[in-house]
Amino acid sequence: MQYKWTLLRAGQFLLDGGGMFGVIPKVIWERSIKCDEKNRIQLMHNCLLLESVESDPLTGKPHRYLIEAGTGDKLDEKMSSIFGLDGRTVESEVIAAGVDVNDIEATIVSHLHFDHAGGLTRKAREGETADWEALKPGAASGESTQIKFTFPNAELIVQRREWVDARNNDSVMTRTYYRDHILPFEDDKQPISEGKARLRLVDSKRPFPLNRKPSRGEAPKAPLEERLTEVLPGIHVFLVPGHTWGQQAVLFTDETGRKIVFTPDVMPTHLHSGQAYSLSYDVEPYTSMITKEWFLREAAERDWVLVLDHEPGNPLFRVKSNESEWFELVEEVSC
Repeated sequence: MQYKWTLLRAGQFLLDGGGMFGVIPKVIWERSIKCDEKNRIQLMHNCLLLESVESDPLTGKPHRYLIEAGTGDKLDEKMSSIFGLDGRTVESEVIAAGVDVNDIEATIVSHLHFDHAGGLTRKAREGETADWEALKPGAASGESTQIKFTFPNAELIVQRREWVDARNNDSVMTRTYYRDHILPFEDDKQPISEGKARLRLVDSKRPFPLNRKPSRGEAPKAPLEERLTEVLPGIHVFLVPGHTWGQQAVLFTDETGRKIVFTPDVMPTHLHSGQAYSLSYDVEPYTSMITKEWFLREAAERDWVLVLDHEPGNPLFRVKSNESEWFELVEEVSC
């Protein structure tokens, strides 16, 4: 199945430049991107709205799916200011694209950090009955404890390993797996319809066995085809560990025949294409480096069009091998 797709810019996001470039010194990275007086660089919440080219024979409508959900609206004023949020959310951008939030049938998130999954839920508005309430201290990511599902009819698709780590709060950051964008999806009192669960956990084959350190430059033994999981018609996910152990990329074919890969925090911007350019937030920077090499090699050999999750400029790139036995990104002009 092929898909039309729309790039959703679900709001600005400011993060510390040192955190975003890890071991790379500021004197190096600031040649390419400037920071503000608080050392923050501008990023973006990039999400994708997918619409099937073929309509469903029963409803006459295309199937509509969402990749990634951004931060959303639940952070309080202080945290919103720290991260430079501008009020746009994945909900506002889906509506701006002319799509009813009730028509989204599934959401796929790369991982469950708040800047990728926070928008799965939102604050209940005046006159609304909450779908879920944050009763325990620390369960709410902001001041509001009354929570609604942003996309009421959508199941959430995520890797099982990511869900387990999120539930255990296994992260180098103390507040990134917020309970109010995770726990509502486990509530068996909140099915989508006819008992269908809101949460679908995926077990994609890992590129390397657990508890074995791959060598520099080592490629996964199993081909990518064996590590792909088809989660929706024509939409596949595969593990790209390092930033988190359960982080996944999303692969689909668009209406022009291009292979599109939504690329998570293994390479959040085009400035992170260098081998050592990992994030301070990565649970395993070495694994991120190994993952990036085989990921870029696959992208070059398969002529993927990558959509980078935090790129503030044009996030579309193809990958080419270069004379330095590494890779360069070539901007793709059109969505």
